[in-house]
Amino acid sequence: MLDLKGKVALIIGLGQTGTEGWGIGAACAVLFSRQGALIFGGNRTLASTTKTTQTIHSEGGTCDIIPTDATDSPSVKALVDACLAKHGRIDILLCNVGVSAPGNPATMAEEIWDAQMDINLKSVYLACHHVLPVMEAQPTGGAIVCVSSIAGMRYIGKPQIAYNTAKAAILQFVKATAVMYADKNVRLNTVVPGLMDTPYTKGLADRYGKDYQEFKEGRDRQVPMGRMGDAWDVANAALFLVSDESKYVTGQKIVVDGGITGSTGRT
Repeated sequence: MLDLKGKVALIIGLGQTGTEGWGIGAACAVLFSRQGALIFGGNRTLASTTKTTQTIHSEGGTCDIIPTDATDSPSVKALVDACLAKHGRIDILLCNVGVSAPGNPATMAEEIWDAQMDINLKSVYLACHHVLPVMEAQPTGGAIVCVSSIAGMRYIGKPQIAYNTAKAAILQFVKATAVMYADKNVRLNTVVPGLMDTPYTKGLADRYGKDYQEFKEGRDRQVPMGRMGDAWDVANAALFLVSDESKYVTGQKIVVDGGITGSTGRT
């Protein structure tokens, strides 16, 4: 089950802040490697990928990472070309680049809006733009998973209009593209995380000047299950979507949110 032995997984966004806990991209890379995949990654900085690479290498896996600006077409193309030069194919693509910025339509500066669209949405387009022709030309096709957010499905209590919009757009981008490539043996799906306890979450607490334990408890209370999820919850969903067990699944989303999107938000 969920065997990725020998498959080449290109993962964009597999670093994290610090070594405490696991980020989503890092957890996906480690889990895919444990299932046999050969990992080739692109990340803005190499320093933040140390935990990912050290873990994979210590477990006997293969992981190469090169600096990549996910919002820059030549940089993404260079990543794809480097992966092809090393392995000759790309079987899996995971798009896991994103960051939120506060603001509503009246208060958010135009340059912040543009930057949010680039990092959250253009990054997905560029990755697919350069990888889809590769997968289409392969007899084995390929599987693409993009990481969205429940912020693209409902308002979750804080103004972040550009992030909301971009994450919603990812859902439709994946759904429409999946139909376009359904007869080419290339599948596209989305994982939609809810509130997750990751190093990024700790950074959010710092950004808003809040004690992390208090911040965490507040987020836990928002979840019907009574707790945030973690990066491994997301990674397990992504693993299913890139594996052969989901070979008849395309254009879909798996929501990993502890019940938030099914709730009225009232207790």
